[in-house]
Amino acid sequence: MTATATRRTITALMGATALLAAIPASAQETKTFALVQINQQALFFNQMNEGAQAAADAAGVELVIFNANNDPAAQNSAIETYIQQGVDGLAVVAIDVNGIMPAVEQAAAAGIPVVAIDAILPEGGPHLAQIGVDNGTAGADLGKVFNDYATAAGGSKIGIVGALNSFIQNVRLEGFEGAITGTAGVTVAGTVDGQNVQDTALAAAENLMTANPDMTAIYATGEPALLGAIAAVESQGRQADVKVFGWDLTASAIAGIDAGYVQAVIQQDPAGMGAAAVDALVTITGGGTVERNISVPVTIVTKDNVDSFRGMFQ
Repeated sequence: MTATATRRTITALMGATALLAAIPASAQETKTFALVQINQQALFFNQMNEGAQAAADAAGVELVIFNANNDPAAQNSAIETYIQQGVDGLAVVAIDVNGIMPAVEQAAAAGIPVVAIDAILPEGGPHLAQIGVDNGTAGADLGKVFNDYATAAGGSKIGIVGALNSFIQNVRLEGFEGAITGTAGVTVAGTVDGQNVQDTALAAAENLMTANPDMTAIYATGEPALLGAIAAVESQGRQADVKVFGWDLTASAIAGIDAGYVQAVIQQDPAGMGAAAVDALVTITGGGTVERNISVPVTIVTKDNVDSFRGMFQ
């Protein structure tokens, strides 16, 4: 090779190297995870998204979030789309834990790892981790707090605002009901379906109180139900005689605790759940393994410890 040819070869190689260097390594190597969410109305889910995004940023991975707007069919379609796009991992907050399984199985068959958040997918499914709380136990623990209130009050008639389309909230309902069954002086006025939508829960709670003017307590199984229950108590001016128990703090729940009619609220760590899901996918796609059940603890918030949570809503 002549000296001129050699110089040309070196120049060409340097040019190719410079071209590769101009393309960020992240563009070639960055993993993409998808979070299939229930809705973006509830603060709980938004906090989960924020935790997942913070973990993704820290790990240097891309995160896309799908909002199903409470439509289980939309979740299935989203998973199928993400499979076609070839995402590296999926985190799923299922609405219909059984109905979503065919899509989860398709993802696993395509080599895409799936982790479940909050809603519990069927045991033995191909998902590699279940992240969340023991909803049945937490519901029962809140039931015991209610029992203490009811015993001190000499009895209570309680109505329940649930979300019958939510598997996880039905588990919370069963845990609570199991704990209060047989408690002296406690009767259940009935269960109404708030459908995991605040306005629907508000109307359902108002109807429940109107039909049961002697009702003295409400149990709400999720954030939209709790917000609806609080609004119903306020709209009917029942703050003095109806105590509220439920799930997931908000600014209005804290105001209700300060006013004395919201008695106790289970506070989860949704940001921690989102972060744990992304961290699990980072480990799995990196060739590692994670625990099948990743537990995130809860706190029962009352007037005694609410000050610790005020900063979350300021």
